[in-house]
Amino acid sequence: MELSESFPKQTTVVIAAFGGWNDAGEAATDALEHLLDVWNSELVVDLPGDEYYDYQFNRPEVSFGLDGEREIAWPGTSVYKASTDTLPETKFILVLGVEPSMRWKQFCTEILAQIPSEGSKVLITLGALLADAPHTRPIPVSGTTSNHALQELTGYESSKYEGPTGILGIMQSEFEVQGIPGASIWAAIPHYVASPPCPKATLALIRGLEDILDTSIPVAELIEDARAWQLGVEELASDDEEIAEYVRTLEENQDTAELPEATGDAIAKEFERYLRRREN
Repeated sequence: MELSESFPKQTTVVIAAFGGWNDAGEAATDALEHLLDVWNSELVVDLPGDEYYDYQFNRPEVSFGLDGEREIAWPGTSVYKASTDTLPETKFILVLGVEPSMRWKQFCTEILAQIPSEGSKVLITLGALLADAPHTRPIPVSGTTSNHALQELTGYESSKYEGPTGILGIMQSEFEVQGIPGASIWAAIPHYVASPPCPKATLALIRGLEDILDTSIPVAELIEDARAWQLGVEELASDDEEIAEYVRTLEENQDTAELPEATGDAIAKEFERYLRRREN
């Protein structure tokens, strides 16, 4: 089942993505930016960068604007409110930024302060990591949650990872302390084409959101970008026999691992997904 089948219609859904450690190929932040483009969105607040960023680690960037004037872009995090016609009674809070350098608990508290106090709330974080995945196959997407109710709703399992964590893990923990359950969606990007952008992975994360929200999100432009990206990678791979052989090995390994998943339930779920996108 999806969130919309059991959560109250007045649920506030917080969706967050951060550049940096959690964002291979910039796929997660690109997915959040895509939501800002296709949903009705409005800036709520820019969190004060001086409070949370070490500018020697996350340096400001200088560029030239359309008028030829030099401009400085400071690393930071912005919070938006958003809505979509396909889920008119659901409120969305979108959080987009760069992973902060310090004061992570205070940082999470500031984000929590922007969330409406009434109604049910849920957090969905987006991330991307490098993996042994072939570019010729669908980008693997996995979901995790430690909340038992969300496990029942999504089919996700608890993460078995132990070790250093990023702002996504801290945000999940801090929200849970406040009674807000969370789920995390991750895309696995082929490590041999790690340079951003990776629109195929961005599209995969958007598809993961569609599944958990049980809605359709406009992706026509992303589909074209993903096709162009794959054609470009295939052209590069064809010029290097060593990479081409490595890709074939990855394909065989993934196809073998996924073969048991070609069950009736999996086929039915994919057909339901197709019908939902056509209806919306």
